[in-house]
Amino acid sequence: MTQAALDQSLDAALTALADANRRAILAALRDGPVPVGRLASELGLSQQTTSHHLGVLRRAGLVSGSREGTRHLFVVDDDGLAAVRSYLDDFWPGRLAALKAAVESAGAADRGEPADG
Repeated sequence: MTQAALDQSLDAALTALADANRRAILAALRDGPVPVGRLASELGLSQQTTSHHLGVLRRAGLVSGSREGTRHLFVVDDDGLAAVRSYLDDFWPGRLAALKAAVESAGAADRGEPADG
């Protein structure tokens, strides 16, 4: 996948996650496949609204759907969430290194040692 395609996919996922109803739907799907009707009922949304949000989440690669008889079941797509997590994880190494340095410096100060070791 090209960088432009990855960026477009990430943009779609982050845009989808910007909506509180879609985040609530993802949370409701954490434990496995759920039919649209049950999602709508649990979240207090109409079935039409729920279906709309599921479509946005599906196009963003965050959920996938299947049919079981007349029911439409949806589940979280781990691959779609992995792209978002990977993007967000890039922010942590610098922050964690700074936190480690601060903790080590404070620990050294508490022991009366010089800050650099």
